[in-house]
Amino acid sequence: MPAVLRGLKAIATRSDRRALTAVVTMSDDGGSSGRLRKSMGLPPPGDVRKCLVALSESESLLAGLFEHRYGDSPEIGGHSLGNLILAALAEQTGCFLKAVEMSSDVLRTVGRILPSTQVDVTLVAHLDDNSCVRGETAIAACGRRIRRVRLDPDRPAPTAGVIESILEADLVVIGPGSLYTSILPNVVIGGVGEALVATGAQVVLVANLVSERGEASGLDLADHVAVIEEHAGHKILDAVLTNDGPIQPEMLGRYRAEGAVPLTWPTSRSMDIPLFRRNLLAGGPKLRHDPDATARGLLDVWAALREERRVGHTS
Repeated sequence: MPAVLRGLKAIATRSDRRALTAVVTMSDDGGSSGRLRKSMGLPPPGDVRKCLVALSESESLLAGLFEHRYGDSPEIGGHSLGNLILAALAEQTGCFLKAVEMSSDVLRTVGRILPSTQVDVTLVAHLDDNSCVRGETAIAACGRRIRRVRLDPDRPAPTAGVIESILEADLVVIGPGSLYTSILPNVVIGGVGEALVATGAQVVLVANLVSERGEASGLDLADHVAVIEEHAGHKILDAVLTNDGPIQPEMLGRYRAEGAVPLTWPTSRSMDIPLFRRNLLAGGPKLRHDPDATARGLLDVWAALREERRVGHTS
């Protein structure tokens, strides 16, 4: 998500600084976020912090400080400074959303960031063997096939502005991110699936670069689309943006050795959704989405879908 936001930030800066809204998953229970949830009863701040930094007007010293992580210490070791600032502001104001808004003002973010819900939620996975796993960290580590996920409490109320932002959008971007622990926890928020059907926006999935290990092992791109729409309760996706950039053989071999392969649409299955292929790769030793290339790809998809809709309306 931060990579997509970094790419779209430059476009929004040239047009409207408030044109972007990021809706952030609130089910993280590991690391610094999990510790703050348990000790202070706060929503998990980690994913929000990453989006704050990604949307900061310039990722300067102040944004870098938000990402600073403390080393060995019995009290604050492992915590990032940004998480602690969000926790302090939430404690002072009595409202996590207010803490996010104040941090946005300090970092001069291009756009706004909304926690998907302010309800204290736990991610629950129902597995193919009829067993159940609770908690994002445990689900990511379970390594067994998941039938569906939900939040406890079920279909929690969305944060004010989430549904409105979807309904009023021109383009809704889903992903990239872990299917079961990053994407679906937003889809199963109360009213989100219905809003994704009702919106006049084009809804585009940015596909992951490679398949996931663990709970999503063995799922191809067609499976990802099917799982997302099954959890939304409707057909919601208008298109998929996927990578076709070449991956260096050495890097590909390293990922294959770890059980990850390029995420593609299988040739054996019919394609009932437009698939846009672009080179989305960033440089570096790890496979990552390039922010600018991903933003350009999204604009290409958006333009093509709008033209298709225009021609369909006039024919």
